[in-house]
Amino acid sequence: MLFPSLASKPYIRVWRHREFALYESGMTLYSVTGWIQRVGVGWMAWELTHSTFWLGVMSAADLGPMILLAPFAGAVADRMDSWKLSRASQFLMMMQAIALCLLMYTGYMGIYTLLAVSLYTGCLYPFSGAARQTLLPRTVPHSEFATAIAIDSAAFQAARFIGPAIASLIIPFFGVMAAFIVHGCGSIAFQTAIAFMRLPPEQILARGHRNIFRDVGESFVYVRNHTGIGSIFMMMVVVSLLIRPINDMLPGFAGAVFHGGARELAWLTSSVGVGAMVSASTIAMRGGVEGLTLRVFGGLAGLTLATAVLVGTDFLPLGVIGAGLYGYTLNTMSTSTQALTQTAVADDMRGRVMSLYMLIFRGIPAIGGVAVGIAAQYLGLRWTFAASAAICGLLWLMVMPRRYFIAEALEGPRARSPRAGSKAFMR
Repeated sequence: MLFPSLASKPYIRVWRHREFALYESGMTLYSVTGWIQRVGVGWMAWELTHSTFWLGVMSAADLGPMILLAPFAGAVADRMDSWKLSRASQFLMMMQAIALCLLMYTGYMGIYTLLAVSLYTGCLYPFSGAARQTLLPRTVPHSEFATAIAIDSAAFQAARFIGPAIASLIIPFFGVMAAFIVHGCGSIAFQTAIAFMRLPPEQILARGHRNIFRDVGESFVYVRNHTGIGSIFMMMVVVSLLIRPINDMLPGFAGAVFHGGARELAWLTSSVGVGAMVSASTIAMRGGVEGLTLRVFGGLAGLTLATAVLVGTDFLPLGVIGAGLYGYTLNTMSTSTQALTQTAVADDMRGRVMSLYMLIFRGIPAIGGVAVGIAAQYLGLRWTFAASAAICGLLWLMVMPRRYFIAEALEGPRARSPRAGSKAFMR
């Protein structure tokens, strides 16, 4: 081997696992084409309405069903084989991409049609996400969970950069329909990759006779009673409600704040993706979960600063820097939270607890998106998110004194500082 020291690195070693390599390659391509489609949907909604309210509504349709369905999707994931659930959900997602192409081709696309398709997709996200959260850990040993999750996040965030960059070329020259066609091809490729995976039968706990509502209730009680998971989930709720909707308001920023169009939107979206990709890559290269709890707290502080920079200027280059910092700090929080939770959670609770994580990161922003869209109609995007940044700054001041006790619950006793206070946060 030419580079034995490089091959021993955790972010290289994890690719030796065939099923991980197969799954992650297909998912990465699917994520790139998915962001191409997402930029197309967002820009189409803006062109049809020129309304921040409709951008919020589209976000709610895309992510809102997560709020109702994610806990049940997690219970389903704990009851059935994650590979089979992944194949079924991705097939239905592939049908959505094909439907968008047909609607554009036949001329039936309008804002309400676009809303209906987004709502259909939103109902599938909880199940495809639950399958992903439970299938990915099956492709690597337990000791490599954190590295695999960070690489998965890095690939997803790279897609946030590459996808919008490609969309900025496709949409102006070939139209939105071309973006939908590209995602249809990506969906087919990912479905093929999943079909070639070979995993041993999953040990499914016998819950078929139990009430699914009881399973869902157990997940909420488990998170509430877990000092570490409950604490970082609470922080993610606030961020997802107040700061995360910036992603869905970027078309509004591009048009109303930076006085631009699709290219300005691509710059902002790509910058968010670059920042997030860099963040996930640094987590993947370090390996393990030691120190990730403090990164969650650092991400919360950084988000406050990044949002202030983004809303404080109409100078596009500075706005792009703010968007990149926003992507870096948001992904630092989300990837660290995901890796810590995957490591700390009990195996028989994994599907349900990770579905609650998806609910927080993808569902709660739907509520925030509508609220922010309405507030921005009266206050403007800048003042709305300035207030959000101020609230997050206050939250950071409140939780910092208890950071080491939260780290101990997630990483082990070595993470605890002797200088920390005497009570755990949200015990």
